[in-house]
Amino acid sequence: MKNDITIIVPVNNATGDFPELFPKAIKSIEEQKIKPEKVIVVHCNCDGITDWLKGWEKPEGLDIEILENPEGEDFCSQVNYAVENTNTKWFSILEFDDEYSKIWLKNVKTYMEHHTNVSVFLPIVVDVDHTNNFIGFTNESLWAVSFSEKLGMLDNPTLLRYQNYQLSGALINTENFLDIGGLKPSMKLTFTYEFFLRATYNDLEIMTVPKIGYRHMNMREWSLFWNYKNHPKDRLPAEEAKFWVDLAKKEYFFTEDRETKFELD
Repeated sequence: MKNDITIIVPVNNATGDFPELFPKAIKSIEEQKIKPEKVIVVHCNCDGITDWLKGWEKPEGLDIEILENPEGEDFCSQVNYAVENTNTKWFSILEFDDEYSKIWLKNVKTYMEHHTNVSVFLPIVVDVDHTNNFIGFTNESLWAVSFSEKLGMLDNPTLLRYQNYQLSGALINTENFLDIGGLKPSMKLTFTYEFFLRATYNDLEIMTVPKIGYRHMNMREWSLFWNYKNHPKDRLPAEEAKFWVDLAKKEYFFTEDRETKFELD
């Protein structure tokens, strides 16, 4: 049985543990009780990715499209390009070092059928470190009494006082995502946070499904946020990190990416 869903797997480097982690991510799609209609592996032509994917043997049972993105190497550009080439009503982002729980698509389908006004269905995310040790949960806070205005639902006032929500693994309405401008590539560090603010500002309903649906690896070496913390070239000082949080709270009123940059005083 298949759903009207595309799984998007963005790849912007094939270094480090990629050859080990990527097949595990794909296997977590294979193991779903309900299969997606399509899987799009979107990548830039950098770091040997094209050659590696040419030699990769696609698993049977999944309709997988390999899509090279000529428009940018960053995560947001990869996702936006894939969504623009998506024909299904829903899509989900699977980071190549993450995995779905085995019945996530089956579980979320039930909620999608009963909550037809919702545009984004978030999973409860299990966060682990690079050695697979448990760190904690994400997205579960919306089921705490009085945490948000409506139990289980993410709203703008809640976001303005608490920022830690995970978009990867969610089921996202394709049309709604494109209508509000997708992800903003220039929004360094806080692109997910800004998207949630913009979505709720534009009256899109976002719900956390009270089921564990996704395993997210935090701070894997050479990952985006690891680089922001550790890489000599990409490391963000505290003042810049604060700048991006503050900017997200200003830019979500605009659907277009206004490409504001951080500048030292």
